[in-house]
Order: sequence, then C-alpha cells, then structure tokens
Amino acid sequence: MTTRKANLIGGEWIEGQDWSENINPSDVSDVIGQFAQANAENVDQAVQAARAALPAWSRVHQDRADLLDRVGDRLMARKDELGELLSREEGKTLAEGKGEVERAARVFKFFAGEALRGGGDIIPGARPSVSVEARREPVGVVGLITPWNFPIAIPAWKAAPALAYGNTVVMKPADLVPASAWALADIIRECGAPAGVFNLVMGKGSVVGEAMLNHAGVDAVSFTGSTGVGARVAAACAAGLKRFQLEMGGKNPLVVLADADLDAAVEAAANGAFFATGQRCTASSRIVVERSIYAAFVEKMEARRAALVVGHALDPKTNIGPAVSAAQLNQDLDYVEIGKGEGAKLIGGGERLKLATDGFYIAPALFADVDNSMRIAREEIFGPVASVIPADDADQALAIANDTEFGLSAGVFTTSLKQAERFKRELQAGMVMVNLPTAGVDLNAPFGGTKGSSFGPREQGPYAREFYTKFKTTYTQA
Repeated sequence: MTTRKANLIGGEWIEGQDWSENINPSDVSDVIGQFAQANAENVDQAVQAARAALPAWSRVHQDRADLLDRVGDRLMARKDELGELLSREEGKTLAEGKGEVERAARVFKFFAGEALRGGGDIIPGARPSVSVEARREPVGVVGLITPWNFPIAIPAWKAAPALAYGNTVVMKPADLVPASAWALADIIRECGAPAGVFNLVMGKGSVVGEAMLNHAGVDAVSFTGSTGVGARVAAACAAGLKRFQLEMGGKNPLVVLADADLDAAVEAAANGAFFATGQRCTASSRIVVERSIYAAFVEKMEARRAALVVGHALDPKTNIGPAVSAAQLNQDLDYVEIGKGEGAKLIGGGERLKLATDGFYIAPALFADVDNSMRIAREEIFGPVASVIPADDADQALAIANDTEFGLSAGVFTTSLKQAERFKRELQAGMVMVNLPTAGVDLNAPFGGTKGSSFGPREQGPYAREFYTKFKTTYTQA
C-alpha cells in the first residue's frame, strides 16, 4: 500500500484537499509515496500556528541552539537512508544525495552556534547619560519556498537560520520533491520543536505559494526558483509590504585562458556543466575558451563527456542520473534542437536514452562554435547541455562572460596571478571561482548573485542574519 504523508501544521499531521504521487525519475514505476496537497485554508492554519508560537520561540536562545544541534545530529545519523530517499525522488546520484544530506546536517550545526550569537551594537549616545542600543530581533513569521533541485539542502539553509534567529516558519517545498522536505519536517518535530514553530504545507505553487504570498500574517518570504516566478514573488511581497529574498536563475560562464592547466579546466567544466544532471543554478553552462587552445579543449571535453555514465541514480556506477521529470527532460531535448537550429555544432550527446528502467534519461550534450547571442547561450536550460564559445583573447573572453542578464556564479582558469585578480575584480557575478568549478560553495560563505540572479540579502553563513533579523534601536536615560 502506498504511504501517505500529511502536512505538518501546529505540531499535528493535517491532510490537505488531495494527494499527489511522488515518482522516481530513474524508474517511473517506483512510487515513493503520496503527499498531501494543501489548500489556502491549510496555509492559513499554518500561519496562525506560526504566529501563536512566535512570542515564546523568539525569547529562548539556548532552546533554539539545542534544537538545531539535535536536528543536525539526527540528519547526520540518517545520512545514508535520507540520501537514498533524496536520490530516488530527485534523480541525482546516490553519492550526491548523501552529500546533500550531510551538508544539510552541517548547516543546522552551524546555525546552532549562530542562535547564541545574535548580534547588535552599542552606539555612543549624542546626549549625556543617554545610552543607545541597536538590537537584532526576529523578523516574525517567515514563508520559505524551496526548489526541486536541492530537496533537503536548500530547505535546510533557509529553515536553519530562520529558526536560529528566532523566527517561526511556514515552508512550501517544490511539488516535485516533497519527500525530503517532509523527512526534514518530521526530524524537526521529533527533535522537540514546539508546536507551530516549524510548519510544512505541501502542494502547488499556484495554490500554496499564492496563499502564502498574499497572507497578511506572513512577514517575510525567502524564495529560490525561476526568474519568472521570482518576479511574481517580488510583486506580491511588495504589494503586501513583506520583506523578500530571491535566488533565481543563472547562465554561468567558465573562462579558460590560454595559459590554463587544460586537464584541470576540462574536469571543472564537466563537473559544472554535467554533474547533478546540469540541474544547478551555478552550473557552467557557457564555457568561454581562448582560440589558441580551443580545439584542444573541445577534444578533451568531448572525451570526458563521452566517458560519463548515465544511469539509475542508485547504481554506484552512475555519474549522471535522470532529469527530474518528463517536463524537464523535454525542455532539455528542445534546447538541443534549438542549438542545432541556430547553427551551433553538436559535438556529442543530447539524445534521450533508453535504459533498463523507464526513466527520464538524456545523454549530456556538448555544443561547440556557439555564439553568445544564441538562445542556448542566453537562456537557462537547467539540464546537462554545455556551450563552448571561442574568444580571441582574455579581453573578449571577459566581455562575453559578462554579456548576460544573469550574474550568479562565474569562473576562470589561468595560471596568471594578474589575470586571476583581474577576473575576480571584473566578472559581474556574486561568486567568482578561480581554477575551480562554478558550482560548489561553502556553507559559511555568502551565497547569491547580481543582475537577474538574486535580490535581497545573501543566504548562508552569518550573512543570513541580514534577512532573518531586523533592527530595533533603544534609548535609555540613566
């Protein structure tokens, strides 16, 4: 019998208006479970529960630290089990799934410490015998809207700081991948979160997300997803005078200069473009290579691409799992055809694969002779499709890298300290990698971009405090 999982509202498991099946993209015959589809009334119940829990939760710093520490321990202890669950529902390899759970655990452990740091300032008063303090306080009830590509890491890096700084939470995970978020909610509940402190409402964005955005009881919204949806989130929050934080798309360049370690550059490009099935906002989707090494790079890149094994996410031999859904697979395949139609040269891959299990498999695609004006070089594909773009020199490579509406992550491979420093300074991105893949960040460093990739304070590390707290200035006459 298929397992059913309900919403967590006010410490209780509450059914929604319907149920949705969660399907394994590696094997569509594998139904992971049925998950509740919340409605606007459920969202209202969750917000009311979060508001009721807020006063007490905002005052207990040590309790917050202890809870987050226990959650981190529980996640780490269940890493293998939850990693397999994550890989079954999202399609990333088992190694990637376990690694993501471990990251989520470490995020909670990090913010357990942050719960006791708080922050604030003593300000010299302009008047004698008047003391001034700038105190940090919780924002209030925070709505979290998380994407499907990191089903437990992104819920963790939003929920952990929200809770650490004394907020209460209403979370809506992506409708495609509810199982990992449900498991996280269950762990938070089991570890002793007071009723209403953390609430999980599952379902479609058009129902649950809209109800959250339009609810007067929600004080702030943190969103990760597409740029188009992010714009709608911004408009709704602005209309309701809510604080909002947006992490959206990317079309990230990796520049390979003529003096680069070519083998290292190829490995980083393949990692950034193809691993996690290319379903990362920090993926290296544009690889800009100086002409003097262009042919050699493309040859080595194709050899590396062809050696990658596409297969079932739980098979230890697999390097690349399936696309997350039929819709995502079709989008990837459509862009392969768009690239060919635009005149780019398909070096290899790009076809749908029929394997032992019925899943959403695609061979990673490598395009060469791409012009930066082509759609495959300008639009976020969110699949394992890499475009190699030639550049005459470092100046042109930098100009091509910056010629995009996005600005999340960017990278450069070079053995020149002068060029490394120049690209770190002049690349228009929130994160710049030198001799590293564009994907892969540390949990204690700020995460976010510029242009159309991000809006609002950075996520992760102590920098998350800027979104999840607000200042209150107090004056005292001695």
